[in-house]
Amino acid sequence: MTQIELARGGVISPEMEFVARREGLEPELIRSEVARGRMIIPANTVHLRLGLQPMAIGIKASCKINANIGNSAVTSLADNELAKLRMAIDLGADTVMDLSTGGNIDSIRAAIIEASPVPVGTVPMYQAIQNVKKVEELTAQDLLDMVEHQARQGVDYMTLHAGILRDYIPLTAHRITGIVSRGGSLIAQWMIAHNRENPLYTHFDDLCDIMREYDVSFSLGDSLRPGCIADASDAAQFAELRTLGELTRRAWDRGCQVMVEGPGHVPMDQIAMNMEKQAVECNEAPFYVLGPLVTDIAPGYDHITSAIGAALAGWHGASMLCYVTPKEHLGLPEVEDVRQGVIAYKIAAHAADLARHRPGSRDRDDAISRARYSFNWEEQFRLSLDPETARRMHDETLPQEAFKTAAFCSMCGPKFCSMRISEDIRKHAAATAALVQLEPAAAAH
Repeated sequence: MTQIELARGGVISPEMEFVARREGLEPELIRSEVARGRMIIPANTVHLRLGLQPMAIGIKASCKINANIGNSAVTSLADNELAKLRMAIDLGADTVMDLSTGGNIDSIRAAIIEASPVPVGTVPMYQAIQNVKKVEELTAQDLLDMVEHQARQGVDYMTLHAGILRDYIPLTAHRITGIVSRGGSLIAQWMIAHNRENPLYTHFDDLCDIMREYDVSFSLGDSLRPGCIADASDAAQFAELRTLGELTRRAWDRGCQVMVEGPGHVPMDQIAMNMEKQAVECNEAPFYVLGPLVTDIAPGYDHITSAIGAALAGWHGASMLCYVTPKEHLGLPEVEDVRQGVIAYKIAAHAADLARHRPGSRDRDDAISRARYSFNWEEQFRLSLDPETARRMHDETLPQEAFKTAAFCSMCGPKFCSMRISEDIRKHAAATAALVQLEPAAAAH
């Protein structure tokens, strides 16, 4: 039985118990959230046997982040992808997606799944397309077979672009950037060539049967997400969202776990509305937000432009944020790009937890603030999201070991440190208060 079937039957599974301990929540709360579909535990039964550590995605859990890795037709080295995987996990990525489109896809994915203690996601279309010369040659059975193949490998969640329908394609004609989802554009091309409906939609019940057998979670793909600010929140995007809501309910009826993918480029003033609309259309299924980028003018810095939107999305209800690296729109990310993307999104997710007043979310902030005020540099480094970078930046100007206990940094120097001055003021205030308390007693004598 799948996690959602167990939860609906009143059973608290070992995976739910594990998640409850990780999240600091009651097991019964986890069970009830999974049962209603507002939380998922993406845990393929095959990956569980290989050492997966279960986690939860849902509004009652901490805000999660995903890191995309994977090769391309230009580069195809397993060691490089495993280095990206280790970097992402070490810095706190909660899931990874293997988006490989180059050679050796099966062997690379098998290595990733075996090495990954966090859930692994894929887009089956990316591998299916490698087996044909043209997308039109794909059949519905080809796609179903690929989903089953990847499920047998141990993939925990899959992006399936089942919500884009033929009638929605004309709605993209006015867009500046058209259909930017790779999987969505391939399905659209197939539908135009065959003048038939999306095979992932027409065979959705068959997909559910495969996903249920291995307890693979659906990540319903946002084929018509906006690719630029000008295209945000348009008729095409919201038409597909309504269909994703329909598919969510169909998947639940067949015992499958579901999360729904969300918009890519959205101006800040539309983010809250997008989160609220998804919750209504998809019955509060977890929202997995890609980006969203809040401006289009900063290629090379899109990990920043998107993290701004991601923090707002998390605040307003997104359950997982898909990172964007500095290489977005420019090229395949390498290991250092993964570092930059994960750190930017860990900040965004943590900021969202703070804004949502998640219990305990401020503990680390308070601890690092106390360490900063007391000039405990080693503790500051330890509590940092990226201790290596924090230490390196401190040591660029004050590298000697003696400065690890100094009551100043290179910004203010020893004479003008505001925190040292604040401590002097605090001591003075305490001494003055003590004198004030003594004066009435002295006058009485």
